[in-house]
Amino acid sequence: MNQHSNDGLTAAAEALGPQITALRRAIHADPELGIETPRTMAKVREMLADLPLEWREGTSTTGQVAVLKGGAGEGRRVLLRGDMDALPMGEETGLDFASEVPGRMHACGHDSHTAMLAGAVRLLAERVDTLAGEIYFMFQPGEEGFGGARMMIEDGLLDPKPDAAFAYHIIPNAPHGLFVCREGALMAASDAIEITVTGRGGHASMPHACADPLPVAAEIVTALQATVTRRFDAADPVVVTITQFRASDADNIIPERCILRGTIRTLSETTRERVHAACRQVVEGIASAHGMAGTFTVEQGFPVTLNDARAVALARNVVTDRFGAEAWYDLPDPLMTAEDFSYVLQAMPGAMVLLGVAKPDADWQKAPGLHSPHMHIDESVLPRGSAALAAFAMATLERGLPETA
Repeated sequence: MNQHSNDGLTAAAEALGPQITALRRAIHADPELGIETPRTMAKVREMLADLPLEWREGTSTTGQVAVLKGGAGEGRRVLLRGDMDALPMGEETGLDFASEVPGRMHACGHDSHTAMLAGAVRLLAERVDTLAGEIYFMFQPGEEGFGGARMMIEDGLLDPKPDAAFAYHIIPNAPHGLFVCREGALMAASDAIEITVTGRGGHASMPHACADPLPVAAEIVTALQATVTRRFDAADPVVVTITQFRASDADNIIPERCILRGTIRTLSETTRERVHAACRQVVEGIASAHGMAGTFTVEQGFPVTLNDARAVALARNVVTDRFGAEAWYDLPDPLMTAEDFSYVLQAMPGAMVLLGVAKPDADWQKAPGLHSPHMHIDESVLPRGSAALAAFAMATLERGLPETA
């Protein structure tokens, strides 16, 4: 039996399970996209309407921050965040509460993040008289490529800045109830790239009279892969992936230009800048060698999700004390996915923790992953997530981040 077995928090979270699950299902059935998620926000507000919260709203998104002021006086501040937006894709789970909006699905688990955060709000509100300090609950839209976290920060909704911040991301193909984290880089920076090769179009039967951009573009794709493996250290991973190749719409036309699009993933700002420069050099150089023009443009996306070692240590201690050492796993390597909680972690120390939500008896390695139309979770994990999230906040208010990890 661990030292927290009698504090009632875990049992209270289990008792809240039906409410947490009901909110998750309501959000799942009614998914919204981007930075405008008013119906989702209304569902959250309805569940928390009876609690002593101060609500902050900005102008850039429909996201809101609820502030709970502890009744035991002034103290530290801590932020807990849940994202609310869905993905523009159809659902194929067959669930009774499957998406009712065609072409939209909560396939990334944001419905569960929001529900667990709302559960943590209730748990902490029930203990408000014993808390010293303030807790910010960040209900954020626009994580899926929109940078909603950055917008809410720029709107001033997180001022004055908290001493620490925590967030979850569920993992449907990870063991049931396992908390996964690592110090330093957890997820990569993500940038969108566009390459244009401009030649001279004409009839496909007379390529000698044209300047065909397709073989040049194909050469560029191959050269970019060689650039990654031959110019960058494998210990500092880089991913360059071309996902779109657009040219002619007919089989007898050599197009004037070919457009490529894709993504770059990196784990440090220095490498990020070097990759951009190297890719531009490859594109312009190969195109020029064939007498054509090549352009390379970058739309910078989310920065690296960088976990503070002290925040990870706090989360690890909370989880292992409450649920046992087997409930925690130190991830050896970063993931090359990206997260806009990275903007929060640029503004204050904190940690994103991954939570396994596969069924206990399932082969979790074969479970449908994130962004799959078949993605589903075991909802029995949700109260455990709410309890740990509340405990992260309580530990931060009581002790602050440890001096050393």
